[in-house]
Parts: sequence; structure tokens; C-alpha cells
Amino acid sequence: MDTEDLLATCWTTAGDTAPDLDDKRSPLNLRERVEAAGAAGFKGFGLLYSDLVEAEREYGLAGVRTLFEDNGLVHIELELLTDWWADGPRRSASDAVRQDLLRAAEALGARHLKIGPDVDDQPWDLDVWAGEFAALAAQADGVGARLGIEFLPWSNIKTVHDGLRLVETAGHPAGGLIIDVWHTERAHTPPAELAKVPGSRIVGVELDDADSDAVGTLFEDTVRRRRLCGEGSFDLPGIIAALRTAGWHGPWGVEILSEAHRVLPVREAAEAAYRTAAALLR
Repeated sequence: MDTEDLLATCWTTAGDTAPDLDDKRSPLNLRERVEAAGAAGFKGFGLLYSDLVEAEREYGLAGVRTLFEDNGLVHIELELLTDWWADGPRRSASDAVRQDLLRAAEALGARHLKIGPDVDDQPWDLDVWAGEFAALAAQADGVGARLGIEFLPWSNIKTVHDGLRLVETAGHPAGGLIIDVWHTERAHTPPAELAKVPGSRIVGVELDDADSDAVGTLFEDTVRRRRLCGEGSFDLPGIIAALRTAGWHGPWGVEILSEAHRVLPVREAAEAAYRTAAALLR
């Protein structure tokens, strides 16, 4: 299997929806999205939990897996679990999502599960979080998947260094980081720092681009104004070289989130995302 495969993360093929909407479900049928990703050349596919629920209702998990296999999509990413550190009603709701994601990961042969930090940036206890992360990583491992946390510069886990501190404290080999280059760039992390991340702690990488200056809040900028790879200000060749030095060779996620991208026909959107990212990996 080609280690330089590309994975279309959930938003890249989701069409006219976004993380800042109350209803984040894609308006597109999963078959349309999967066929568009496969036709573009992607070998991996990401699915948001709310879309997973719809897909299971329409196809059953066995049918979803067949759909992926028929279109050459072998690297499957499921997201996004939040509140895994919480208690009370928030934790109860999170645990219900957790069980669904773990069940689906096993049925679909998912490569990894993606989880998020606290976007409200509340005070947190490293040891408590590490314990929760280790327990969740063990559950992911139990269904044949890895667990990756995506750090966000506006959250309690702002940088690759913060994320690494969490996963190293947790210590479970199935746990690691999702490194989205948008977040490393907006956190002003130089590529040389990425080269130092232990390869065993990189669960996923997401490629994208952006203008040099953020417009609005970081959250607004990241969901509305990302650019296709090579069409913004990021030193993507340097970042890719650094991540390869760290030991990463794919699958490379491509996460394009923008007002311009999501109104394109899905086949056009997937093709543009694939073509511009693949050009950087040659």
C-alpha cells in the first residue's frame, strides 16, 4: 500500500455545511461523497459523527464499509468526540457518542478516532485529563483503532507541545496527535519543531493553507477562509519535510474548510483538494 496516500477529511467532501452551524450534517448523500473522493484519487475518508448516524440509518454499517471498499477508501477516520473529560450530563451525552464511535470503528475497520480539546479553554488538570485520555485510547485500541487529539490554538490544548505533554503523560501507545498544519501555523510553531515530534505519537496529519493574517476570530477564520494547499501563505513544503523527518509518511489528511469550497459541486471540490495536496507530496 502506498504510504503517501491522501485522506479526505470529513469537511472536504461535506458540501454546504460547517462546524459553526448548529446542524453540521452534510446535505449530500454519503454515496455521492464517497464516490467523489474515490474518483479524485483519495484512499481515505473522514466521517463526522452526525453523518455517521445518517449513513448507518441509510446503509447499515456493513453497507457503509462496502461503499468505502468499492471506492478504494482504506483509511477511515471518525470524528469528533468532545466532553470526554467532563462529568454530569455532558459526560453522559459524550459517553453515548463514544460507544457509537467505538462500535462503528470496529465495524468499519477505522484507522483512528479523532477527539477534541476544551474549546472554552477552562482550567484543567493534566493528570485527570491524561487518565481519561489513556482510558479512551485503550478502548480505541480494543477495537483496532488509534486515538488522536487535535490541538486548537483557542482551546486549552493550544500547541503541538501541549498536545504532546498530554499524550506522553497518558502513556498509552494507541494515543497520539492529529497535527493540522492550520493550527500549527496559527500557533506560530515553526516546522523545525514538528520535526522533533516522536513519530509514534503522530496519529494523523491534515494539510491545508491560509492567508498570512487571520480575519475575525481564529475559529471564524479556520472554518470560513482556509485555502487549497499551495494557494496561501504556509510553508507547506517545509512543514511536509519536517513531518517526514519526524517519521510521518501518510496517509495525509486534506482538510479544506471555506465558504468558497463548500459551495462547489462535490466532485469538483474533491478533485481540487486532491490535486493541490498531491502536488506537494511528489
